[in-house]
Amino acid sequence: MLNNNGDRSLWPLAITYPGRTTTGSLTAEGGGPLAPDQGVTAPSERVRLEGIWHRYGGTPQDPWTLRGVDLALAPGELLGLLGPSGCGKTTLLRLIAGFEHPQRGRLWIDGREVAGPGRFLPPERRGVGMVFQDYALFPHLDALANARFGLMRGQDPARVGWLFALLGLEGLESRYPHELSGGQRQRLALARALAPQPSVVLLDEPFSNLDVEVRERLRSELPAVLAACGACALLVTHDPQEALAIADRVGVLNQGLLEQCSAPMELVRRPATAFVGRFVLQANLLPAQWRSGELVTPLGTFPPPPAWGTPPPGATDPAETPDQGDGRSGPGNLQLLLRPTDLEVVHAPAPGASGAHEVQGQGRAGGVEVEVLGREFLGRDWLYQMGLGSLRLRVRLPLAIALERGMRCRLAVRPDAAPLLFPSEQPVGTSASAPPSGP
Repeated sequence: MLNNNGDRSLWPLAITYPGRTTTGSLTAEGGGPLAPDQGVTAPSERVRLEGIWHRYGGTPQDPWTLRGVDLALAPGELLGLLGPSGCGKTTLLRLIAGFEHPQRGRLWIDGREVAGPGRFLPPERRGVGMVFQDYALFPHLDALANARFGLMRGQDPARVGWLFALLGLEGLESRYPHELSGGQRQRLALARALAPQPSVVLLDEPFSNLDVEVRERLRSELPAVLAACGACALLVTHDPQEALAIADRVGVLNQGLLEQCSAPMELVRRPATAFVGRFVLQANLLPAQWRSGELVTPLGTFPPPPAWGTPPPGATDPAETPDQGDGRSGPGNLQLLLRPTDLEVVHAPAPGASGAHEVQGQGRAGGVEVEVLGREFLGRDWLYQMGLGSLRLRVRLPLAIALERGMRCRLAVRPDAAPLLFPSEQPVGTSASAPPSGP
């Protein structure tokens, strides 16, 4: 295996694949070198997708699963892919692996076009490793045989021993999958994916079936394991915390559109759309209107920060967008994104007492009355669910503020809050939201 400096200090073997080698030049299926006009991209990209459209079914009435996705994965990069169920995350992995055909667009792996108009390379010739959500281990094979299953002719099986040592599986070679713990089965699935020395590893919710302690330990080890193997990876998850914790970049899919792909801090500080902010930050999205130089929201009226401008982008005259009176934004109105830490309780009854009392020194006037619907313990804080009419708000408060289900309190936006503002009719994604012509 080659390390980042181009030597073989980590692994003394030159692993080859049908059609390519880690030490020579890239070759086509027939064994000859790829000519410049055969779809070779810059060598700095392991994976590149351009304008990928996909749907299940062959009729124009079938909905699109992916719509105009552009994405690139650099050598050694761990890219997290976030999104709700059904947004197209697993489909994107299956397209890269070769289990699905794109209806439109082109796809390159290591500079070689593997899918495009009139071209499709099958999975076994792409040199891609994949770790499935259910591990997909063979129950009739022991751990060693499972890990060696994907090796190609001519590849030294001793590499599996190195991977077992790297992943902490030494001594388990003769055990069958049912004799391993969940964490051990996950490591074994990763060892099998890495054994043929792929340059790209695809991981489909690999930690979802593990308990919290094992999941956190394995995901913290994943970047180091991939770096030792010289592989880049695409990690699919629906857990924002997981993606933000370990990924170099995070992409957010929504209804088949890639709404943003950025470094974790960029995603947290500057979400590109209201959906990204709500999904990644687990933030609150409130309707807002611009009236007489102020923002009117269900949590009260307050002046916008100077950086927004006057009026803010997307704001319109209230006469053109009358208040609908049901908590929904009319056309051209605004959406205010508030993090759970942007809200505070300003007045509430003390637990077990009748009448209103200040809570832990907070008693600032103002705010609106809400009902406590529930709470979660986060270690150092409470995460409260609070109801305001049809709105459900997430509020993060110190442990000292202990509110019980069913209590009513007054909630306000903190003076130091940094809310984000989006047009309510903001288009999702980019121009890729228009379907391509043709069948």
